[in-house]
Amino acid sequence: MPMSVRDWAVKFSDASDNDPTIAAMAKYFTCKYLWDMEDASVIVEMVDGKVYSINIDPGPMDPWDFALRASAHTWREFSRPVPKPMYHGIYSASFRKDLKIEGNHLILMQNLRNFIVQFELLRKIGVPV
Repeated sequence: MPMSVRDWAVKFSDASDNDPTIAAMAKYFTCKYLWDMEDASVIVEMVDGKVYSINIDPGPMDPWDFALRASAHTWREFSRPVPKPMYHGIYSASFRKDLKIEGNHLILMQNLRNFIVQFELLRKIGVPV
């Protein structure tokens, strides 16, 4: 049984804000992104390398800079401690699986290294789907 989105948001925020790699290099990591996990969606707002807020029930008009959308199955595969091939990163999954990357790709690329470190935290804390 997956954890609640609210519990996941607390775990994710704590893991991100206490990650030594993010702390060392994310001074300018500021953006809003949407993770659409089919059965749950969240908008994570980052300000200067810290989780400012996590909207656990975003509406259709809630703004974000870029989005990752995939099936719940794909998100569960991402969160395995050792993901299967083609689930090990966002680009491999977008080329060969059902992940879609939408929105402002420039903002994603400007924050890519920090975002990937944060994305990989899913392997430690899991996903709410």
